[in-house]
Amino acid sequence: MLSAHSKREPGLQAAYEQAGHRQLPIGCPGPLLRTAGQNGNSNFYKPVVESFEEAPLHVMVFTYLGYGIGTLFGYLRDFLRNWGIEKCNAAIEREEQKDFVPLYQSFENFYTRNLYMRIRDNWNRPICSAPGALFDVMERVSDDYNWTFRFTGRIIKDVINMGSYNFLGLAAKYDESMKTVKDALETYGLGVGSTRHEMGTLDKHKELEDLVAKFLNVEAAMVFGMGFATNSMNIPALVGKGCLILSDELNHASLVLGARLSGATIRIFKHNNMQSLEKLLRDAVIYGQPRTRRAWKKILILVEGIYSMEGSIVRLPQIVALKKKYKAYLYVDEAHSIGSLGPTGRGVMEFFAMDPRDIDVFMGTFTKSFGASGGYIAGRKDLVDYLRAHSHSAAYATSMSPPIAEQIIRAMKLIMGLDGTTQGLQRVQQLAENTRYFRQRLSEMGFIIYGNEESPVVPLLLYMPAKVAAFARHLLKRKIGVVVVGFPATPLAEARARFCVSAAHTREMLDAVLEALDEMGDLLHVKYSRNRKSARPELYDETSFELED
Repeated sequence: MLSAHSKREPGLQAAYEQAGHRQLPIGCPGPLLRTAGQNGNSNFYKPVVESFEEAPLHVMVFTYLGYGIGTLFGYLRDFLRNWGIEKCNAAIEREEQKDFVPLYQSFENFYTRNLYMRIRDNWNRPICSAPGALFDVMERVSDDYNWTFRFTGRIIKDVINMGSYNFLGLAAKYDESMKTVKDALETYGLGVGSTRHEMGTLDKHKELEDLVAKFLNVEAAMVFGMGFATNSMNIPALVGKGCLILSDELNHASLVLGARLSGATIRIFKHNNMQSLEKLLRDAVIYGQPRTRRAWKKILILVEGIYSMEGSIVRLPQIVALKKKYKAYLYVDEAHSIGSLGPTGRGVMEFFAMDPRDIDVFMGTFTKSFGASGGYIAGRKDLVDYLRAHSHSAAYATSMSPPIAEQIIRAMKLIMGLDGTTQGLQRVQQLAENTRYFRQRLSEMGFIIYGNEESPVVPLLLYMPAKVAAFARHLLKRKIGVVVVGFPATPLAEARARFCVSAAHTREMLDAVLEALDEMGDLLHVKYSRNRKSARPELYDETSFELED
């Protein structure tokens, strides 16, 4: 039987290797990749450039001053509530629960009651359409200062969606390309009604797992119905008591929960800091377990491909080098990077031209680039077979819905070119172009933005909580939907807006958003950057590559 590589153009493999790859990805149409490898001038393999500019001193002073004033008024209002002067029943503990143990720490409780509640209307906004490049938002108002909301019945139509993780634009309304998903619904129904250990494994699940393994160029894969549970319910099956987990300080809550549930000892290293990680690895090898000094049974490094709050990309080559040096295992969460990084969307492994065998455990989700839900674990066949027997998610959770599995299969075949078109690669490359354009324009305007220049997750720092609220409210009036993020998801003084760039965004949409941001930046005085020019303007030509049919 001919391999997938034997059908390629003879010069393409060499060109792809010039870009730093060992082999052409399986199922990848050749001509579109020609521009990614000629003469080593790949748009995807420039030196890693990340920006984490510090705020000016006066900005931090006013930010903490704002929190201080808000805190003083918060204590004053609590005093007035306790004496019955201020009437707000929602903010007062009920009489029948006064002797209960508090659910939250005192500061978190105070923050939610007196600070977050002032700007709560900018969170949890409900939508009533597919989360495509444009979506519809349900208007709501509050009559009691954001303690409760009511819907007005008005729908805000055609809002530009800059908040959803719809990186490749595959989360969209039904069209004829989704016919296979409709067919799966008619054939299998909506649910499976059983776990993978019982009667919950369908032929669709097997087809999807084989396709994921082929896509990632690994031996085997296993899929799960929930992305969060893919981390939290599988890490405890991989490590336990007597093992050591080294976790990046900015890892997602699902990784943190999985590490805590495992019973392993957890050590935290500074974000993307190789000196911090190596020190922990060296100490682990030298000193072993506390008190007994026995060697650790396993050392597992937990990292993410793209960090969703910072927009940064893991320094994979350096981490792999340390992992090999100290004989540790590496677990990479590619929830945000799979489908959105690399010339063919295969994530950070392809982005850095790494060998898949260098990563012990691949994890990813289907909720971002694939327009679906669920997650996967991939790697060596013996690893996947072990998880099939020991994973809590396989033993106790209901299997993935058949139409969801079919949607992922459809999306993955599109990206791989197995549908006979180049639409998937065009989406991947359009996302890369949109990302560079959007980031470059924001930098030129003078905003402080975080993260890697290739990351479609773009955090824009606002710092002051009052400006966070005004920023989101004014943009919604301009029919632009954004996500704003604050404490405890970020440090107290680093509130931000987080934009998610999509391949579905047209240049006109991005320009409309950028024009509104430029005006908002001047109105709210949030253009804090002291470096308004790109350090590498050559990356941001209006057209940096051409797509071939």
